[in-house]
Amino acid sequence: MISFSDVLRYLLGSFFGTIGFAWLTRVPKRAWLPSGIIAAVVYMIYWLLPQAGVSESMAVFLGSLFGSLAGHVCARRIHMINTVFLMSAIVPVVPGLGLYRMMAYLGQGQTALGADQGVRAMIIIAMTALGLVMGGFAERLIHRDGGSH
Repeated sequence: MISFSDVLRYLLGSFFGTIGFAWLTRVPKRAWLPSGIIAAVVYMIYWLLPQAGVSESMAVFLGSLFGSLAGHVCARRIHMINTVFLMSAIVPVVPGLGLYRMMAYLGQGQTALGADQGVRAMIIIAMTALGLVMGGFAERLIHRDGGSH
């Protein structure tokens, strides 16, 4: 069962975590709020959809697709390159823990568990990239002006 406190904790965690990441990577301050909001929604998509029966890889794809589309919209409105928003949008879905577990299992000689974690992490990475690419493709179809945003 989904509790309000879990939703609030994940929303705030992904929002402020992304703003912290934006600060560390020297993203301009005017992009912090939209980046945090986009990342929070991306994480909510990633977290809520599997609880409704959607596969984790599809949830990552849909979250990344939303992040890509929202990032392109923000880039056009704020007159910034879209990389600023795309980079921030995927922060919550980067499979850092899965990659860490893969390395830990492999280091302990548990190759089957390590391989399983590695494959799962690579699927998440691939679905993230696919979502970002499809969002960029859709944005170019909508705005055929050849702009660099």
